[in-house]
Amino acid sequence: MTDKEMKVERYREENKSALKGQTVFTGSSLMEMFPINKLLKERGDDTVIYNRGVGGFLSHELLAVIDVCAIDLQPSKVFINIGTNDLSWSSIPISQLTDNYDKIISAIENAVPDVKIYLMAYYPVNYEAASEEMKECLKIRTNEKITAANAEVKKLAEKHGQRYIDINRNLKDDRGRLKAEYTIEGMHINEDGYRAVYDDIMEYVREK
Repeated sequence: MTDKEMKVERYREENKSALKGQTVFTGSSLMEMFPINKLLKERGDDTVIYNRGVGGFLSHELLAVIDVCAIDLQPSKVFINIGTNDLSWSSIPISQLTDNYDKIISAIENAVPDVKIYLMAYYPVNYEAASEEMKECLKIRTNEKITAANAEVKKLAEKHGQRYIDINRNLKDDRGRLKAEYTIEGMHINEDGYRAVYDDIMEYVREK
């Protein structure tokens, strides 16, 4: 069993005893690595958020298990950050990503009619602060490509009557890159980076 499959099976088990009608975070590693429950605990906040991110997921992989990663929890709100791994492959056009994303949204809406879905703007990257092994990937997954993909995600949100949200203001340096002090290797975000966006995302979690 792969690491991804093991995570999905763990989530499947955890879902059986989880509270329905709460908030779910879903997507790939940038969502999985969001230490949301640690940050909530630090603030003494008892908001229930289930993180169902799976590192390495491409959009079609999330679509295949969207029941486990969102629907089974019958959430009131779903925050999605999926597609950055698709953007790392020159062979995957943005249109293929948005087609899968469209299907993910529809699947959740059909199963949970009153759900509010928040489509998150992709986080920026920083080629200059990247580790050597990450630089090849970031030649493909550029901030220009991320901006283009964000425009398509925004259109998807409008099509579905859902919310496109951008919580990246505190992550960006004066050139629009991911701040060097907030990145692990040019792409993934460290805990301080997630702290920098915590208040902004929680405003959306709390809104009625």
